[in-house]
Amino acid sequence: MSSAPNVTSVTTAGAAWLASAGTYPRSTLALWEERPQAPVVLPCGTVFDVVSAPVVFGRRMLDRLWAEGPGSGPVAAHRGRLLLFAAPGTAQRLPSLLAWEEWGSHRTDAVPPLLCHGTGDAVTVPALYGGDPSAPGGSRWLVAPDTRHPWLPGPEVVLWAAVRAARAAVRISIFPPADQDANVYDVSRRR
Repeated sequence: MSSAPNVTSVTTAGAAWLASAGTYPRSTLALWEERPQAPVVLPCGTVFDVVSAPVVFGRRMLDRLWAEGPGSGPVAAHRGRLLLFAAPGTAQRLPSLLAWEEWGSHRTDAVPPLLCHGTGDAVTVPALYGGDPSAPGGSRWLVAPDTRHPWLPGPEVVLWAAVRAARAAVRISIFPPADQDANVYDVSRRR
């Protein structure tokens, strides 16, 4: 069970923050006023960056952020991925931090690729209110923006959460795996 808050609807201040990422914030707010159930594509890089992870691994990262760390900024689920909203510049810095941690050298299911969306990229954000998880793509807010200036994790915090999530998912042993076909003898009863 996650200790993350169950905030699934964007507040008015949160909508203003999201809209401020676009070129025409008032037009975006007008669209949402008319159609609050409409998802919108917003540019990354100035107000926020987005780190996209496969949904299961992203949920592990989110659990780590809330259970052991500082919490998270806004988080959305979209088309089988978790979108972690991060501080601007995270998309540029995080790949080099992941490379330093040798993230890509031992690719397993426990260590999936993270996609970083920053300057020049855009992401689809869910509808302001509710969202339909059964709709194609299942777009919805897990942690909706609720303030005009939400806290956004930087690249070091996202790296920390990813490493902790990967370590929790993988059992590490210093012993080699047992040979299943080996003959085992009880030597405790020797004379």
